[in-house]
Amino acid sequence: MAKKKNVPDKNGFVLFNVVYEDGSLSSNRKVASAELEGFDGEKAARSIIEAQDRQIAERGGVERGRVKSLERSRQ
Repeated sequence: MAKKKNVPDKNGFVLFNVVYEDGSLSSNRKVASAELEGFDGEKAARSIIEAQDRQIAERGGVERGRVKSLERSRQ
């Protein structure tokens, strides 16, 4: 069986693993593929994930630390 290529779907999502400054890890965070077009895809993903974290903190009352690094998940 041939190996599936890891090409993002234009109508789907790209998954990211996020490491926070406190050492905690959040796996498979979804970011819309359409938001990542262009050269600043990783910067766009960081700002989108930080916005998601703020929304989660507002709803749940638990704030995340600052994002230390992120990388695309290998799916």
